[in-house]
Amino acid sequence: MTRRWSGEWALDASGDDPVVDVLITSFGRPAELAVTLSGLAAQEGVPFRVIVSDQTEGEAESFLQPAVSAMVRVLRAQGREVHLERHLPRRGLAEHRHYLLDLANAPFVLFLDNDVWLEPGSLDRMYRALRAAGCGFVGSAVQGLSYLPDSRPHERSGLSLWPGDEVSPERIRPGSEGFARWPLHNAANLAHAAAELAIPPGGWRLYRVAWVGGCVLFDRAALVECGGFDFWDQLPPGHAGEDVAAQWRVMERYGGAGIIPSGAVHLEAPTTVTDRAIDAAHVILGQ
Repeated sequence: MTRRWSGEWALDASGDDPVVDVLITSFGRPAELAVTLSGLAAQEGVPFRVIVSDQTEGEAESFLQPAVSAMVRVLRAQGREVHLERHLPRRGLAEHRHYLLDLANAPFVLFLDNDVWLEPGSLDRMYRALRAAGCGFVGSAVQGLSYLPDSRPHERSGLSLWPGDEVSPERIRPGSEGFARWPLHNAANLAHAAAELAIPPGGWRLYRVAWVGGCVLFDRAALVECGGFDFWDQLPPGHAGEDVAAQWRVMERYGGAGIIPSGAVHLEAPTTVTDRAIDAAHVILGQ
């Protein structure tokens, strides 16, 4: 059993050894972090551990907020390990992700943003898809459900499924054919694509991506072999695109895919990454 039900919350018992380490970089947005943790509390199937690293300073520290503390208690009562880390000073997202990856030891790692709610069953579905495909990562691109009335078939025209869900390595750079896939993840395009494909409950299809933001499950050994986020010290603190750089390196060696349907919902809160002057993928991998 991977999740203890409420009748067992008061028992002294540990859960299964984690197969997935869920790694959450956090800064501000305690309400959103609580929702993110609530989504994890609804997951079952694959055993997982949660590691949250917070860089909020002062009295606004996210871990002190009642809603966050309550969801941490729920996860622990369910038998999940939850580790709360403080990691300062802030040196940018690449360094923060590098720090979390160093703390992980499960065979798979999910990098999950602190403003994403996961539909029940999403983590197990991603895990099973990644194991079946044998590639470097499978990502659930985040969707803004406020855009459900806004169907954009012209942005979904580039959707390309992996035949038989068999994923191959590929090289993505700005200007390449694969780079042009990025509009697939706008608005609620994946929700519309899932409806058009009529995927049955619990099923999935894997598709070609430019990159995936917000919710990506990696084979940890593949990510580490490709360098992970070891390039962090080549970047100033103000940057974006560090996830793209890491994914492109993994894609070239092991391949990567997106999963439809995506159970990842973007909470549509304002971004905390306000300094995007430096594109990490450009600095690390060039054009």
